Amino acid sequence: MSTPHLYISGLATWPRKSKLTLGWRSHFPYIPGFTNVLLNNRAVLTLRLGSVVNTVACSSDGRRIVSGSDDKSVRVWDASTGKLLSVFVGHTGRVSSVAISSDGRRIVSGSYDESVRVWDASSGEVLNVLGPIGWVSSVAISGDGRRIVSGSHDGSVRLWDASTGEVLNVLEGHTNWALSVAISSDGGRIVSGSGDESVRVWDASTGEVLNVLEGHTDWVRSVAISSDGRRIVSGSRDKTVRVWDASTGEVLNVFEGHTGFVTSVAISSDGKRIVSGSSDESVRVWDGSTGEVLNVLEGHTGFVTSVAISSDGRRIISRLDDRSVRVWDASIGEVLNELDGHTSWVYSVAISNDGRRIVSGLYDESVRLWDASTGEVLNVLEGHTERVSSVAFSINGRRIVSGSHDGSVRVWDASTGEVLNVLVGHTGWVSSVAFSRNGRWIVSGSYDQSVGVWDASTGEVLNVLEGHTDSVRSVAFSSNGRRIVSGSEDLTVRVWDASTGEMLNVLGGHIHLVSSVAFSRNGRRIVSGSYDRSVRVWDASTGEVLNVFKGHTGWVRSVAFSSDGRRIVSGSYDRSVRVWDASTGEVLNVLEGHSHSVNSVAFSRNGRRIVSGSGDESVRVWDASTGEVLNVLEGHSDLVDPVPFSSGGGPILSRSGDESVLFPSYIREKAVDSSGLLSHTGWLLSPTGEGYLMFVPLDALLPDFANILTIPHSRSSSVDFTGAFLGPRWHNCYRKL
Repeated sequence: MSTPHLYISGLATWPRKSKLTLGWRSHFPYIPGFTNVLLNNRAVLTLRLGSVVNTVACSSDGRRIVSGSDDKSVRVWDASTGKLLSVFVGHTGRVSSVAISSDGRRIVSGSYDESVRVWDASSGEVLNVLGPIGWVSSVAISGDGRRIVSGSHDGSVRLWDASTGEVLNVLEGHTNWALSVAISSDGGRIVSGSGDESVRVWDASTGEVLNVLEGHTDWVRSVAISSDGRRIVSGSRDKTVRVWDASTGEVLNVFEGHTGFVTSVAISSDGKRIVSGSSDESVRVWDGSTGEVLNVLEGHTGFVTSVAISSDGRRIISRLDDRSVRVWDASIGEVLNELDGHTSWVYSVAISNDGRRIVSGLYDESVRLWDASTGEVLNVLEGHTERVSSVAFSINGRRIVSGSHDGSVRVWDASTGEVLNVLVGHTGWVSSVAFSRNGRWIVSGSYDQSVGVWDASTGEVLNVLEGHTDSVRSVAFSSNGRRIVSGSEDLTVRVWDASTGEMLNVLGGHIHLVSSVAFSRNGRRIVSGSYDRSVRVWDASTGEVLNVFKGHTGWVRSVAFSSDGRRIVSGSYDRSVRVWDASTGEVLNVLEGHSHSVNSVAFSRNGRRIVSGSGDESVRVWDASTGEVLNVLEGHSDLVDPVPFSSGGGPILSRSGDESVLFPSYIREKAVDSSGLLSHTGWLLSPTGEGYLMFVPLDALLPDFANILTIPHSRSSSVDFTGAFLGPRWHNCYRKL
């Protein structure tokens, strides 16, 4: 049974701009809040990775930076220019730690896929895979590159032969996770930090514990050893940095100043400087002998979770939970450069009729226009006040239409970016938009359960199609403009007469919400994609199911026909794009490369290219025959929604939102009502459907993707307890208006 505690704790993580949230917050002003303080950027170089970065390392010559990310990749960057040099793919889980050998020839990575991988730094070839050994939290490589040490969530520390992959020793003694490991330059000693609040020093040959360093009062998140092996540095959740004598275990110094957990530490080769990163969003540079603060590097917009220092001590590298890597001038604390790419999901993509342009819509409330060949951003269209959920080109490519969670539909001049019209009338989020082939009408689907038909020139509402009993997720015109198809969370696909608004057919068969619908060019067939993981092909006249395509292992988010009707493309939450034979259902190709859900797909008019938009913050252009990636369009600062090609084949359009990552954390209970229809009861269930979470009135039009009862995926948010009533006094957080 739900309690007020759940309402209040859930409210803190709901979308901040929703009417429901703002209304409830007026009654509950004294609950904890999530904050994300924005500071002025002062970094030398910022690498926007488009995925949560977990770890960074710097080559000994300072020329290269290596990063490991939640997207399962290892990336190598030019430290001076910020240019991406290589992407190593192979891990099947988040990459939690990386290291590079002194000679720069090998890179080591540890992952939550329970393996350690050794890579050739130049070619990206996998030289060895070590494991499985449980979640790997940290890796290090000896100075000569012959030994690798790893720390694991099973509490063990392992020493490996880097060439053969043989386990040389298993060091046991920690009573909690081994969160961080380091190895001395000569390979003789290993240092490990643990969740048991201790630092241990081991003999690398025998596995004997040489010393147990105690003094921290919380988890030890990071350890480092000076190049001469005489000092050990540790950082802890107790907010302190400690310097130890490596031989005696004596505490030489305790550095205090961070106001959050110390997440990472590093020491310069000469031992004169120590660097620490913290959840307080700062990097601190300390005098290694006196503990004096030499510099505080600010400008991060999230937890600093990993730091490194070049061997000459001139540059500091920090990895952030705001999805970037920054390179700092260690002396003056200045950022040398900033490189931006996607920093959140792409919701929608479309391609122009001539294939020359792509449009994308994002969670950052913008619509972006791209050159499909070069990947250059041609224009950024701004005006929506919520995420852009759908975009489309007119057939001649001169206009763009976009639908947003702000409830409006906007019509743009594709050349100038000027807003030609704002169509207002929906009382819920606009989830899907499309132009009629002659460009005279626009159709829109909304969470208010209606389908709107508009005059594209005047913005006048021509018709409101009602009949769906739940949110409308997708709409499309037939090529002659006479019919409209819509897909809904009520599990049905409906066909309408575009002129009269009469409902011509109701297509039932999906067992989960219908997320995407499209007509074939000749109007004889309809394709639908559903969260039941299937793609269905229907006879548009009779409503008969012609085929059911199965193969996706996740929700199907988007579907489209090729112009000749012979192929269907689908994008899924399983991160893949599939190309199907529309008649037989045979899988012609599986396009892989996205590191997050594929939210939108489209064919170019000639059928030679496919464009896809993803939660990995990129838009990809593929060769439809070979499956080769022709281009990756990056530059969004948020999620990318549907994307279309322009009818002339010109630019591509994209849309985006903010930097939060929203995952469905509940499902809405449905039951057959007194009319025999399947409708919402108002109860929110756990994702498994087994537990009742809370009740929300149906007239609140609660979205399916509210971030309820979850901590945001980006840990850059922090909880603000200022003025909050907690514990037995929780009821005081309520205020009667």
